[in-house]
Amino acid sequence: MRDRIPWKQYFMMQALVIAQRSTCNRALVGNVLVKNNRIIGTGYNGSVSGQPHCDDVGHLMVDGHCVRTIHSEMNSLIQCAKNGVSTSDTEIYVTHFPCFNCTKALIQAGVKKINYYYDYRDNPLAIQLLKDSGVPYEQIKLDLKYVDSLYHKLEDGHEEA
Repeated sequence: MRDRIPWKQYFMMQALVIAQRSTCNRALVGNVLVKNNRIIGTGYNGSVSGQPHCDDVGHLMVDGHCVRTIHSEMNSLIQCAKNGVSTSDTEIYVTHFPCFNCTKALIQAGVKKINYYYDYRDNPLAIQLLKDSGVPYEQIKLDLKYVDSLYHKLEDGHEEA
């Protein structure tokens, strides 16, 4: 019997792949919103639809922050809102620890757990808000055996891409 990839690993790998679509190279951030082990929304850092991207025209900096992009977490929440998908009782798998504003939005939207890969400017206000709101957060590290096993199967010709 083969060792199947655990859900946490699976969802975090998805978030890391989605981050590759980011259009602001200051931080390639991606996420998946999950409900009952099903992905209900995804997001990555990017400009407002139809507007220029940082990668094409440069960053729009205000007080040391690029304000041209919408954060990945907000993009996934907006996607769900546009499509009429409830975000109550969900988990998010996000590549970077959320900023304070995204943390507020995630809690308000009903996200019950935050899973992240990178510690990234972990804001003490965000951490305190999560604690005060009873929303747990967990750093997920990848077990490379799941990446390596796929690579070796493809290399050996046992499975085709």
